[in-house]
Amino acid sequence: MEDRIGQSVRSAPEREPRADGVRQPAGPLLLDRAFGQEDITVLRHEVTSRLVPLPLSADRRHGYILAVNEVITNVVLHAGGNGRLVLRVEDGSVWCVVTDSGPGIPGGYLDEPQAPEAFEVGGRGLWLAHQLCDDVTTATGPIGTSIGLRISLDGTPDSR
Repeated sequence: MEDRIGQSVRSAPEREPRADGVRQPAGPLLLDRAFGQEDITVLRHEVTSRLVPLPLSADRRHGYILAVNEVITNVVLHAGGNGRLVLRVEDGSVWCVVTDSGPGIPGGYLDEPQAPEAFEVGGRGLWLAHQLCDDVTTATGPIGTSIGLRISLDGTPDSR
């Protein structure tokens, strides 16, 4: 599936339906939390605590936490101030999906993110996410945005 600007978007795999017929996403759920401006620091610490026991090098873990922090900060600053973060282990990777109900990301900000000029204010969040994660997926439109950040647990980036 592709979003409105042609970037790859994938659905999370599902487990077999429960007895009540509801399908559940695959992989252990580490965190599922709504957040607002006042929650950014606490949420960053919650994500950190969930990642520490996992087989990630400290450098990769810290980079991933920085990428998550940049994305949730963007939600607060540019997408109405509130969002939801879901963190789970899936297929040998950690996926963090951050959603909001803002107006969508303008197309120019989603083209291959480039590093901003040295003295330019802002514009580093998505660029950093692309540098620090093994995979970044984006679905955006007038009713909100969903950004998925993936990092492989084995410590070796792959090119899925």
